[in-house]
Amino acid sequence: MPTKKLVIVESPAKARTIAQYLGDGYEVQASVGHIRDLIDTKDLPPELKKGSLGKFSVDVDNGFEPYYVVTDTKKKTVAELKRALKDVDELYLATDEDREGEAIAWHLLEVLKPKVPVKRMVFHEITKEAIQRAEQNTREIDTALVDAQETRRILDRLYGFEISPVLWRKVGPGLSAGRVQSAATRLVVDRERERLAFVSASYWDLVADFTPEGADAPFSAKLARLEGKRIAQGGDYNDRGELKADVAPLDERAADILADALRSPEATFAVRSLETKPYSRRPAAPFTTSTLQQEASRKLRFSARTTMSLAQSLYENGYITYMRTDSTTLSQQAIEAARRQATTLYGADSIPEKPRVYASKSKNAQEAHEAIRPSGDVFRTPSELSSSLRGDEFKLYDLIWKRTVASQMADAKGQTATVTIAADGGEGAHAEFTASGTVITFRGYQAAYEEGRDEVRNSADEASAKLPPLEEGQALALAELEAKGHETTPPPRYTEASLVKALEELGIGRPSTYASIISTIIDRGYVTPRGQALVPNWIAFSVVRLLEDHFSDLVEYDFTAEMEDDLDRIANGDADRVDWLNQFYFGGGDHPGLREVVDTLGDIDARAINSIPISEGITLRVGKYGPYLDVVQEGSETTRKVNIPNGLAPDELTPEKARELVDAPVATDRVLGENPATGKQIVVKDGRFGPYVTELEPEPPAAEPTVDPATGEVIEPPKPKKGTKKAAAAKPRTASLFASMDPATVDLETALKLLDLPRTVGADPESGDPITAQNGRYGPYLKKGTDSRSLENEEQIFTIELPAALEIFAQPKYGARRASSALKEFDADPVSGKPIRVRDGRFGPYVTDGVTNATIPRGEEVESVDFDRAVQLLADKRAKGPAKPKSRTAAKRPAAKKRA
Repeated sequence: MPTKKLVIVESPAKARTIAQYLGDGYEVQASVGHIRDLIDTKDLPPELKKGSLGKFSVDVDNGFEPYYVVTDTKKKTVAELKRALKDVDELYLATDEDREGEAIAWHLLEVLKPKVPVKRMVFHEITKEAIQRAEQNTREIDTALVDAQETRRILDRLYGFEISPVLWRKVGPGLSAGRVQSAATRLVVDRERERLAFVSASYWDLVADFTPEGADAPFSAKLARLEGKRIAQGGDYNDRGELKADVAPLDERAADILADALRSPEATFAVRSLETKPYSRRPAAPFTTSTLQQEASRKLRFSARTTMSLAQSLYENGYITYMRTDSTTLSQQAIEAARRQATTLYGADSIPEKPRVYASKSKNAQEAHEAIRPSGDVFRTPSELSSSLRGDEFKLYDLIWKRTVASQMADAKGQTATVTIAADGGEGAHAEFTASGTVITFRGYQAAYEEGRDEVRNSADEASAKLPPLEEGQALALAELEAKGHETTPPPRYTEASLVKALEELGIGRPSTYASIISTIIDRGYVTPRGQALVPNWIAFSVVRLLEDHFSDLVEYDFTAEMEDDLDRIANGDADRVDWLNQFYFGGGDHPGLREVVDTLGDIDARAINSIPISEGITLRVGKYGPYLDVVQEGSETTRKVNIPNGLAPDELTPEKARELVDAPVATDRVLGENPATGKQIVVKDGRFGPYVTELEPEPPAAEPTVDPATGEVIEPPKPKKGTKKAAAAKPRTASLFASMDPATVDLETALKLLDLPRTVGADPESGDPITAQNGRYGPYLKKGTDSRSLENEEQIFTIELPAALEIFAQPKYGARRASSALKEFDADPVSGKPIRVRDGRFGPYVTDGVTNATIPRGEEVESVDFDRAVQLLADKRAKGPAKPKSRTAAKRPAAKKRA
């Protein structure tokens, strides 16, 4: 009787693909990621909450033993896997081949407790040949990889649970710290600090157009030297605006004088020297995880999260190899496939004689040992997949295919010519201009692909000039001459691409974690994307300052990188997990542990941590409701608070800008008049959420003393008894101004119309329900009973009539919205069994199975959400459970103390 085998992978998409290749006798199921995790400390059994386990769900006093539980969302999955296991003869654990995948396999083994033979099956691409090879070459679970992953998980729990509460108390609620996210946040903040301290310098140069005799068009050259001394360029200035090299700075006046001298009829120009050099450039190595994220950001404007989500889908559906790797190595089959394809598409001379071999920079053995490339022994071209791949998946596959093929192609070759031109304009005007031009004579790999570049600061590189044939001593005619002024630029802000590059160069984190790191610092509110740039928020300055002042070792870049190296040593079996955690948490020798650091923190001045001096008398403070300026008022003991406009980046808050905000006229309440119906005053105000109108309630008259008619005695009104509650004051009516209204010009008539909202448009002729027009949190809308419809603009609230309102209600409720939203439909959710859809709602795009709704996180593109990501979002939402209502129970009084 043939044996039946159960294969467990991580994702349903991968399960479907692999099942096609294994055929009969195999049942393939998915764990949908991790099946268990550290228990939430509040869910620990009561008897365990008081011990060392109670703080972290990790027993730090007994070998750092973790307390794992199957998560609520995975109980059904585990039950299904156990049922499937009863009917098979062998179990294959085929989770990903990195250390996280190894840990998932170990957790499955611990929970399922199989009584049949167990084999660990790994592969780096999902093709029929690769799956069949993996099935024939199984191994045991690598306990060293599991130890490394467990150490990382426990380390993150200790780090977060010890430091985050300090942030909550001293900076603000809802903040978090992490060994990698904190270092990444510090990088972004440090760059903004450099921009804040930057002092711009101005410099000038000349750009000339020269025409050789007999040439049809001029060529451009740039001033390089004056009287034998090199002219200062942007790169010659430091961040304080000072020259850091022995060069000649040129100001506007000097530039104009030199330009006038060189424009004179007596000025002469001739070719002083002509230097020609061979040009050669090698192709970039195949993609690793980090270089793929960087290049997709530069060329496709994808976030790191989007790139990894798309790459995951391409891998699971068999289009590319495993997408979490530090290796630039290609297998022999891949090298041959790339060379064959380059030869077919670009000619026999497009490949070098010998295959290219790229040295891998990988230090960690847990990653896959091949670069990211198209799967299979014969690569499918993008044109062959145009019918099966769409949108962003197609773009990313095209990028990977081009990079892989180009990596095995020949160097681009050509000639670079540099011409030096002597310019003589008389006394004090002996100058040299230079121009360079590169002519590519053989494109080589550039026929397939050319790597993108990050922004270069103060770059003097200009477009390559197209030089005509020239000879030394040849006379030139000046066609045009222009003096140009320049300003040095501050260090560019990090983009996702450059931040990933910096993290990799510093050894912080691992490529497989970069996407989640960037997503975390954005979701926590530490960083806000502005276009491609990552701009830190002021709260990030407070968090980083607290960590630098009190947890300095933990946010040092070298220290964080050494942690990663230590995890790699554990993964390689060269270090012991428990020994390392003991050293990290309890310390040893001259190195204090995390516990000692936290226990000896002492008093932290929260006000100082959240304060940043801007100029004399003006301090920026990070408060409960955001940042504001605290301004010292002359002759007063109290300070004045000034709001900071939304969207003002930290480096834009200069002392001059701060003074401008402080000196701006303060908005005062403007009385519009009396409401003729009530006699109450109508006032326009400027509040925290924008301008609004309100109807002031009159102050209740004070009780007057009375006179006793019998005695003539003056009787004072009785004072309220202690503890007597005052009657609640009537809440005044308020209404926000429309976006198109100006608080300086709004009149009484408009204010009364706003206060009278909602406006009754009419009654539905069928149901008799009134139809009202009003403004809401998400914009203007019509309401009829429990049904509502959005309006196009706020002005329609006052102008729409009943026929138009009825026509709007006759349309499908979400018709227009669906037409403009990027909606998707997927297969049934493995937990609920109901189809998954992506919808566009009032709170933004979200994933739903009809039972659970999960918002798509900010910064994540709808187009990048695939089936597995949708399943994960729903699972995370279920794990959180329904929002708990806020308790309104009164605080208990402390028990009275007994007398001695």
